[in-house]
Amino acid sequence: MTYDALLLLGIVAVTLLLPHTLISHWLHRVATPLLLWAHLFLVLLVYFYWFWTHGGQTLAMKTWRTRVVDCKGRPLRPLHALLRFLLCWPSIGLFGIGLLWAFLDRDRQFLHDRLAGTRIVFS
Repeated sequence: MTYDALLLLGIVAVTLLLPHTLISHWLHRVATPLLLWAHLFLVLLVYFYWFWTHGGQTLAMKTWRTRVVDCKGRPLRPLHALLRFLLCWPSIGLFGIGLLWAFLDRDRQFLHDRLAGTRIVFS
């Protein structure tokens, strides 16, 4: 997750900060915080959704030779990818309780994986 976060810093800089900086410079208007958060959410959604539904691996997951599959070991369908993305926010945001869940889970799955019907496997 840390490696993905580092990669996403560059992606966010190009797809979020650069356009909003240029727009504010040219139009002399600053985007509202709500618009910035919505744009960030959309950028992250597109990143994860694309990689999870096209091979099951983000760039960082390729490095660590892991991938996301459904509970039967098949590639993620679009609904599973969307559900996993939406469920990871409260899982991580609530003091990481969904990540700590893996220590208690019999299959060592994160809470959002358990709820979304997905799992991380080693390639």
